[in-house]
Amino acid sequence: MAGRGRRTWRDLLAGRARKRKTTFGSEAELRGAVLRLLDHHQSLNDLLLEVEGSVKPAGEAPSESLIASVLQEQASRLGVPPAILAAKIATTNVEQICQASASHSQGPLLSLDQRKRLLCLLQTVEDLLANNVFCRSRFCQELWRMKDPPVLEAVWHLHRGNILGLGELLESSPAVPAVVEWLCSSLRGLCELAEDVELTGDVELAGHLLSDLAIVFLQNGFQQNWEPGRRLESKKISSICHAVLQRMLTWVLDAVGKEKQEDISVLQAMKFWLNIFRVPVYQSAVHPDAVQQFFRHTLTEVLTYNPLLKVSDAIHMQKEWSFTRTSSLLTTLYRRLFVVLGVKEAVCQLQQVLETHEVNWQHVLSCVSTLVVCQAEAEQLFKDLLSQLLLKAFESYDMENLITAFLIARQAALEGPAVFMPYSEWFKTSFGNAGGQHGSSKKALVFLFEFLSQLVPFEAAPYLKVHIMYPPFVPTKHRSLLLEYITLAKTRLADLKVAIENMGLYEDLSSTDEPVQPQGQALRDVEKALQIFESTRKIPTSVIEASIFRRPYYTSWFLPALLQPRVLPRTPDARMAFIEALKRADKIPSNLFSTYTQACRALREKTQDESKAESDHSKEPVEQLKAELAELKTLFVDQAKHKDVPAQIAVISDRLTSILGHSSDENEAATSNSPIQIDISAPRLEPSHQPVVDLLLTSFCQNLIAASHLNPPDRQGPCLSLLVKMMCGHRNLLPALLGRLCQLIYHQALSLNDAHILGLAAFVIHLSESRALIPAVEANFGISQPVPGQALSILEYWNCLLVCRTQESFVFCMRFCTAAASYLMCKYSSSSREDLSALLPPGLVKKLQYLVPHLCLEARGILCQEAQTDPIWSCLSCPSLSSRRASLSLWRQARFQELLKEKAFQLSFREWLLWELEVFPEKDVLSASERHDFHYWAIYQCYLPAPSASGGCDGDLEKACGIIINTTLDSLQRSDLGCCGQSKMWINPDILCRLQELVLELGCRQKFFAGCRDSQRHFLFKILQERLKDRKAGSALGKELWRQQELLLHRRLLVGLPASSLIMTCQKGRRTVLDCEDFFHFVNSELKNSCSRGYALPYDITAHFFRGLLNASLDCEEPAVVVNHVLAACQSQCPILLPSAALWWPRLEPVICSQWKRLFGAPLAEELERLREQHSSATSFLSSGAVFSPSGPPWISAAFLHCTIHQEAPRRREKATLERLGSGTEQLLVSLLFLSLMDLVSAKIAPKEGVHFQTALEWSLEILQCLEDRSVSWPPLFHPAERDPGKSHILRRAASERHSRLLPLAFYSLTPGFHHELLTREQSFLYMALDLYIQLLQLFVEGKDLPQPDQTAQSPEPTEHGDPLEVISTARRFLLGAIPRCHAQSFTSIQPLLATCEKLDAELAATLVHFSRPSTAMELDEELILF
Repeated sequence: MAGRGRRTWRDLLAGRARKRKTTFGSEAELRGAVLRLLDHHQSLNDLLLEVEGSVKPAGEAPSESLIASVLQEQASRLGVPPAILAAKIATTNVEQICQASASHSQGPLLSLDQRKRLLCLLQTVEDLLANNVFCRSRFCQELWRMKDPPVLEAVWHLHRGNILGLGELLESSPAVPAVVEWLCSSLRGLCELAEDVELTGDVELAGHLLSDLAIVFLQNGFQQNWEPGRRLESKKISSICHAVLQRMLTWVLDAVGKEKQEDISVLQAMKFWLNIFRVPVYQSAVHPDAVQQFFRHTLTEVLTYNPLLKVSDAIHMQKEWSFTRTSSLLTTLYRRLFVVLGVKEAVCQLQQVLETHEVNWQHVLSCVSTLVVCQAEAEQLFKDLLSQLLLKAFESYDMENLITAFLIARQAALEGPAVFMPYSEWFKTSFGNAGGQHGSSKKALVFLFEFLSQLVPFEAAPYLKVHIMYPPFVPTKHRSLLLEYITLAKTRLADLKVAIENMGLYEDLSSTDEPVQPQGQALRDVEKALQIFESTRKIPTSVIEASIFRRPYYTSWFLPALLQPRVLPRTPDARMAFIEALKRADKIPSNLFSTYTQACRALREKTQDESKAESDHSKEPVEQLKAELAELKTLFVDQAKHKDVPAQIAVISDRLTSILGHSSDENEAATSNSPIQIDISAPRLEPSHQPVVDLLLTSFCQNLIAASHLNPPDRQGPCLSLLVKMMCGHRNLLPALLGRLCQLIYHQALSLNDAHILGLAAFVIHLSESRALIPAVEANFGISQPVPGQALSILEYWNCLLVCRTQESFVFCMRFCTAAASYLMCKYSSSSREDLSALLPPGLVKKLQYLVPHLCLEARGILCQEAQTDPIWSCLSCPSLSSRRASLSLWRQARFQELLKEKAFQLSFREWLLWELEVFPEKDVLSASERHDFHYWAIYQCYLPAPSASGGCDGDLEKACGIIINTTLDSLQRSDLGCCGQSKMWINPDILCRLQELVLELGCRQKFFAGCRDSQRHFLFKILQERLKDRKAGSALGKELWRQQELLLHRRLLVGLPASSLIMTCQKGRRTVLDCEDFFHFVNSELKNSCSRGYALPYDITAHFFRGLLNASLDCEEPAVVVNHVLAACQSQCPILLPSAALWWPRLEPVICSQWKRLFGAPLAEELERLREQHSSATSFLSSGAVFSPSGPPWISAAFLHCTIHQEAPRRREKATLERLGSGTEQLLVSLLFLSLMDLVSAKIAPKEGVHFQTALEWSLEILQCLEDRSVSWPPLFHPAERDPGKSHILRRAASERHSRLLPLAFYSLTPGFHHELLTREQSFLYMALDLYIQLLQLFVEGKDLPQPDQTAQSPEPTEHGDPLEVISTARRFLLGAIPRCHAQSFTSIQPLLATCEKLDAELAATLVHFSRPSTAMELDEELILF
């Protein structure tokens, strides 16, 4: 009656009441009249629908009571209870509403008109229930008696309106199969309708409907055990719920294998059903344990669904079940299950199912792939599971556990090294050593090889190659087992037409793709070999070995792949250089090379259209990668879609594999340890790799910036970490990736804006987080960079890229390090300090500790820490704020300061110094005065008082000096600053000034000791000599060059320090004395051996010593006495100092005299005066013909005379000069001969000193002739110290070790001046000559010291004096001629030398033995002419 546009009963009655007065006496009379009217004119079915839009005004009786009254009246007439009548009438209405129109069949959802009528009916039924005039149980029965089952939406409305619960309805169903079929068909129809674009308005309603039904299914199917107060439901409803869920799951799983054939709408419908596995659906409606039980049950059903595939099928097909190839339905289901179960529970459930059920191997292995790709924790859990399976397998010799382990290991490895170790590595780890499970007994070995043998017929070639190349460890006595298996495996490879002999040089044994044909593998090998050759400029060892041991593959496949004809570039590239290197090494047959060159010339004449088309075609995979990265960005910015990111990253990884090829070569697949070669000075990228790397870096930075606009890093999820970890899994991408980072950070830093820096800093953090996947880096720094002694870790690599030398580089490094540290602290803000310490690269933190105080004066004072929750990320990401403010904000963070207390992050004094020494003062961001203040703060306020545990000096000045000295020398040893204008010997003047201050302060504190030194050593020389002892092992030449360089640096450092620091002062009784013992020892053991003169130190250190001696004597009571004592001690303790003074006296005298006058104003000390007199006497002797009157030891006078002749009168080297020396100068002449011989040696090994060999030889012969004329014994000069401890020994001590070793060369250069009387006059002459000859041979055999002929471009010298062989021949001829003339007694002393002589010159030894017999000597009838 209340149709569209008509008024309700209440409106009609109200209107009538206003128009006329009632004729009824009471309300009861009125109600009775209405009931009689309804009884005659109203249908009860329609009556229940006549409440639409009714409102209950206050004070009026509800109209629904009229319906109840009508029902009661009708029920009393029919003799049935009103509630039952109401249920029947309601059922009739429901049936009428659910009847579909003739135009289309009724689906699970109602039309708008049906829904409106049903809601009207439900309102009436609700009120009937409130008045107890409705029977639910009868209503259930009547619904099941309907001709057609009710529409699913109608049942949902009954359930949602609390009129009739779905559980109650299902419990009353008469036939379970029919109910299950009705529900399943309705649910499938609902899922299909939900994805219909024409019904988008019903999608939300369908979602609510599905969620409520899922809740009912779980409450009645899984929850009863978790609610103790709830009554136990009947088995019927539980079975219905289980059956429906199982049927729907089967519906989805049936489509998994047919996904490619199914219509897209069907797949979308199934994905809609999978929404019941979303956690928010159940919230508080279902007990969490019930949800987990349902998800666990579902996982079990999936894994055991339709277990028809055999193990052999799994072995053969599992490569098709990787994550990217698995049905999206199945991966979506897995990922939603894992959200509730968690990765650990999922792996445990998987293990339990494998142990107790027959499984569907496709579903099991795709589950493994999904776990390792989408759950980072799965890798370790699967490693543990594999260990357990192997243990169980070998404990009980259970083949099932073993095959399960192999399948899981291979499946996980399919997803790449970023998520799981390669199969080859797992196989080596598990079976490649004696500690494996198979090594316990022979039975275990037999069990393993029996299993591997059974796999052979089904194995793919890559796995067989792994087993052959990395075979299980087998004891020698059981080697036959292994050989049998290898034979069987090779037979299988032959059946597969894969020859092990044709295996590539760098074949990826972890790849499970179809076996690459030899042609394709050879092309990969060529590319890899070219990469290695380009970085090392040497032919790779693997290529050399292949050319020898694998000749068929090398000539049949590798060379043809390398020598493919092409248009050769005008500038030779790496391939051309590689081919040329192989040609020079005779590794390319001439005919093959000729054919190659002819084909290249022919190809040059053709057009380049084909190559251009090929280039365009190669862009297609890159475009696909770009599209996938764009899709990743859409997922990343929407936090609700973060769960889909791992799957998309897996797709991107698959695209990278198609572009770059597989990421590991033969060795890397097993160990992943081969270093990455990076040329820091000029990093080069493969043209095909650079666009890929740029796409990845751009994608990372864009995702980070886009996400940071919405959320801080700690709320961005693990998506960026997963992306970077995936990149690290592509081993052949890493060289290009690290090289590109080198270009951007090291070479193009000044062109990067804030967004670039922020993105790259975050990328570096995530790359460091995945450092376990990144091999070491062998960096080539060029000539202007420190060269490390070993390969760098990825953390050390960042330190090499972030170099602070100029103002611009300082600012960039601070911005970059601030961004990196801030990002990490915000990203992992909830992590503990220990976790942060493990993630944060120590080098970046230390660099900040160096940079922030350097650039920000505020950071050097007392730190005022900010709150831990201050928004440092907002400071960093806000463009309007300066980088300096962002750095200070980070620096003041309490949490950051706590991190700085960790030992790994503490910047030591040495590290601070190394970075400070790299700064170019003229390009520093600080001015000279500011740098002075900074150094003063760092040294005196920061590091000097700091404890050594935190990198300080414990307040110890000596320790501080030691650190500065060692660090400075280390920096100079490994640096070459020539590219910037400084000499390699350049010492940072600011640091040197600080060192001078510390040394002076230390000297003032140590001036006076209670006693003289005893055990006290001079700290300076102690440090220097310890450095010389700590040289690491290396080649002899390398160590020698390093030692020479080190001593040169020592000398430069000593000269830069206060002169008085060379000498210690100490108390001896009541007197202050000078102690030069440590300086003398350092000169004798080290400095003396680095001087090219042989008998004199360089001027700088000589002058520094004398200046220091005078300065130090100022602290003594009697300076002249002390100076005399030191110079007198030099004669015996450090004799080289006095010839050094003689050589440099013309320059040294004014310095000494002026200083003495300034300090004391008194006559020179006696010993200094004596030196001046010696030089004056020599000068007068040579210039005016005055008598030379030596004073003091003859060898000192000889030194002055020799040096004066060399410097002032080189033309006076004549016999007349020597004859003018009076009597009593014999020892002076002997010393003069020794010094001349030193010049002769110097002329050979240090010609730049200005001494000509021929001149020195002639002068030596003149001196020798003069000695012979005076019958002076000079051979003791050449005697070893143990045979002649006399005066000549002092001269030997004044000579360098190298000059002393070359005395045999000097001796045999004098043979023209030897007189035959020597043989009889000097009985020890034969011993001396033979000993020197043996020394000469030993020098030649050892290849040391002997100068080579034509070493310099000076004037030509006689051949016999230039070639060592000629010198040896001359010496040998002399000895063979001298031996017959020697006195018989001369042979008695040579016996100790005969054994050595026989080893080196057997003929000469035989001659010596022959003539040592007395009878032989008597047989000589005539004199031999020897000279």
